[in-house]
Amino acid sequence: MSLPGFTGNTLDRADRVRHEPELLEAALAHEGARLLVLDGLDPVLDEDGRLTWTDLADARGELLFLGYDQGVPRFASAIPDDKAVPMGRSPAMFALLDRFAAPDAANYAAARSLVFWHGRHRFCANCGSPTRITHAGWGRHCPNCGAEHFPRVEPVVIMLAERGDKVLLGRQPSWPPGRYSALAGFLEVGEAIEEAVRRETFEESGIRLGKVRYVASQPWPFPSSLMVACIGEALNDDIAIDAHELEDARWFTRDEVRQSLARDPDAPFGGPPPYAIAFTLLTAWAEGA
Repeated sequence: MSLPGFTGNTLDRADRVRHEPELLEAALAHEGARLLVLDGLDPVLDEDGRLTWTDLADARGELLFLGYDQGVPRFASAIPDDKAVPMGRSPAMFALLDRFAAPDAANYAAARSLVFWHGRHRFCANCGSPTRITHAGWGRHCPNCGAEHFPRVEPVVIMLAERGDKVLLGRQPSWPPGRYSALAGFLEVGEAIEEAVRRETFEESGIRLGKVRYVASQPWPFPSSLMVACIGEALNDDIAIDAHELEDARWFTRDEVRQSLARDPDAPFGGPPPYAIAFTLLTAWAEGA
């Protein structure tokens, strides 16, 4: 099974640095310390598809400690408080994803999510007062009410419904023509992963699921989701799509999925890109996982 995109982080996050100020000071003073170069929230890649790093002196905002890479401290720069936080994804972002070296994609994912989180949590959710960065960039503290805030991920279930030798895939109208992929939706409060998989599948397609099995997970940094990939056993095959969520949904055979994954021009549908966990999930199913 192919590894999901944005996994394989190579940095030692060194949690101890977040709690011992003298260790952070030493990391900041390290002669080899490096700063991740970002264009807004987008990565800046060299001709080999590698992330670009520069001196800490080039930081535009407070420094966020990412971890150590072979003993060398790595940082990102928070967006200054007087600057707007870029929202959404730039048109160039997905073209860059195809160029990424795999470990760099994982390191970038962590940095992007952290920088975005700080930009969106400048004020306390409890009392509304301005907060300040703490824990070497992995937290914020409200000096007014004392509340502490930490980065959180938003879990998303992404799933395939299988029935015999067929799998259910859906299509959103915003996708490129002909693309079909796994169904997905946010995990809601008070809900187990398996329950969310069953609920989202039924809501979007009218297909009820029985047994659900976990396959893999992926950090998705747009802005900070955790994709939880599963396969569920379909109990019926009559599709009734939610037109607010999907443009279409269809059953595809294992051979048709294999054609799509192989980028066969005669495949009946275009599949997800390799960096998406839907690609990993479909590959696992096509291989009989």
